[in-house]
Amino acid sequence: MNNIAAFLNTPHSTAFSFEILPPLRGKGIEHVFKTIEKLLPFNPAYINITTHRTETVYHEVADNIYHKAIERKRPGTTAIAAAIKAKFGIPTVPHIICSDYTCADLENELIDLSYLGITDLLVLRGDRARGENKFTPIKGGHQHAVELCEQINQFNQGIMVDGEHAEPLANPFTYGVAGYPEKHEEAMNLDIDILHLKAKVDAGAQYVVTQMFFDNKKYFDFVERCRQQGIQVPIIPGLKPLTSLTQQVLLPKTFHIDFPTELATAFAKCKNNDEVKALGIEWGIQQARELKEANVPSIHFYSMNASASIEKIAKAVY
Repeated sequence: MNNIAAFLNTPHSTAFSFEILPPLRGKGIEHVFKTIEKLLPFNPAYINITTHRTETVYHEVADNIYHKAIERKRPGTTAIAAAIKAKFGIPTVPHIICSDYTCADLENELIDLSYLGITDLLVLRGDRARGENKFTPIKGGHQHAVELCEQINQFNQGIMVDGEHAEPLANPFTYGVAGYPEKHEEAMNLDIDILHLKAKVDAGAQYVVTQMFFDNKKYFDFVERCRQQGIQVPIIPGLKPLTSLTQQVLLPKTFHIDFPTELATAFAKCKNNDEVKALGIEWGIQQARELKEANVPSIHFYSMNASASIEKIAKAVY
């Protein structure tokens, strides 16, 4: 496999992939390895590693006196990508985001990744800061993911942020971007959101990974609308199994997605998390089977707190 984009753009049976979260600061990588080992039997084509913005933390230094500090809660995306690649030989796809990164920060990250031979990326704007009504880039950073795409393109050509020129990369970065079957929360409508997606594809994105969804019709409709707008790259469906009662409110509120009526009705009848997990597995199998029958290039699973459910879904589908 030359790179993930090339793999996704060539004929193959529906691949299996998943996303992992770097451990909290100070935690070991063993749990990450155990999650991967649990899912190895399904021959993952690649593994994504998330990146998160910094969070503002206040430390109490005296009675009712607080000191503001910025702490990055989950460092290690690049290191974990390298460790997984070295231990398991599986291609890794680190997320690279605009949130709280200057262009110079991003360039340094690209340099490190290039040295490590990790050249598959997922390019994202990232979340807005907690409490903000709109996304505000850090000074010297990017407002939109398409700008980060353009920086990566220039880096591939040997053009640095400060204008210096180097040799073009022998192994340039390739990247995918995010798509939203139910539209991004900040988009005025889905048509405009798809136009923003097309701008990222026109800039060089070679595939799209969707936000989670629970209604396959919304995914198929989204793909059709993208095709009508001239977006011809692979569009990878992203699935997340339900695992807890709190997700009745948390997922629609956080990710601005809907539950289809059949799922919502069944979810409302669940009395505990075990019942939710059973429902999530059943619904996930149904979703994944239909997507696999449609010959989607890959099914990408969001595994946070759901690796056991993903294992059961994969056993039934792959």
